[in-house]
Amino acid sequence: MNNSESITHRDRFLRACKCESTDRPPIWMMRQAGRSLPEYRALKEGYKFTELVQNPELAAEVTLQPIRRFGYDAAVIFSDILVISEAMGQPYELLEQGGVKVDFALNSKADVDKLDPSRVLDHIAYTPEAIRVVRKELGDERAIIGFAGSPWTLASFMVEGGSSRDNLRSRALLYSEPKLFHALLEKITEATIIYLKAQIEAGADVIQLFDSQGGTLAPNKFWEVSGRWMQQIIAAIGGTVPTIVFARNVHHNWNKVVQTGASALGIDWGIRLSDVCKEIPAHVAVQGNLDPALLIAEPEAAIGETQTILEEMRGRDGFIFNLGHGVPPNADINAIMAITKTVQNFK
Repeated sequence: MNNSESITHRDRFLRACKCESTDRPPIWMMRQAGRSLPEYRALKEGYKFTELVQNPELAAEVTLQPIRRFGYDAAVIFSDILVISEAMGQPYELLEQGGVKVDFALNSKADVDKLDPSRVLDHIAYTPEAIRVVRKELGDERAIIGFAGSPWTLASFMVEGGSSRDNLRSRALLYSEPKLFHALLEKITEATIIYLKAQIEAGADVIQLFDSQGGTLAPNKFWEVSGRWMQQIIAAIGGTVPTIVFARNVHHNWNKVVQTGASALGIDWGIRLSDVCKEIPAHVAVQGNLDPALLIAEPEAAIGETQTILEEMRGRDGFIFNLGHGVPPNADINAIMAITKTVQNFK
């Protein structure tokens, strides 16, 4: 990507998140922004998580709940990264105690061979349809963010059999059977491209890739196992919409994250945002990076840390305020509102 293309991407990204005509940074929370809300808890009483995801009207309602309450500049569509694994033949469930579990872990070449990426939209057309419903409700007032997991992050869930802190099993498979692991990454990448193109066609203004497991890879493996597959996805989208890559704990590899071609980088809370800006090109926007723990702290503490980030980023072109990871399910609504108002009133 040359510089003029990057600037165009950035400008389109800024238009998509409605920040060209305002003197404060745009704001949205990461996905799952609504799961701490009483209206979400009331809605989910009668449904499993997957039933909410798979019903376009219900998914749209969950998407819109935090917009109605907090007035964010963009709506993150309600879905889950594992819908792609399910569409390829590996169902999953969200555990009540937290985390996810897939019906079976990938153990062999035969397991990988059974996965079919070609017909994913036969199974997950509900997400593009939810985007259409949200667009009808929002009109042109706010941007809609579609998303998917990075191929490496999704592969790690599929090999581990669910949530894992360090991805030890999937990393071992990567070293012992690299061809098999790359075959899995190829299938996930193919399915993800089909899925994200459908989201864009349905009306998504921005696409985000969540590489939340990127930091579990050895530094010299990040590009081979994660970065280049995200680059393929972004290249396939072809600049039709801006793209965000959130690669958690890859502080040693910012140049490789930039190399994916993303319009913006989502930054986790483990590094100072202004320090990241010194390491990446000025045309790449940044998003972040408030510690999610502040959503369960006193509102005054959340306000103070929010103001610190805003002041450090003052004057930085292409800055979106956000968390440094997802919203905790026990987040305090008062803290969320205090953060939101602090950003909205920032001059």
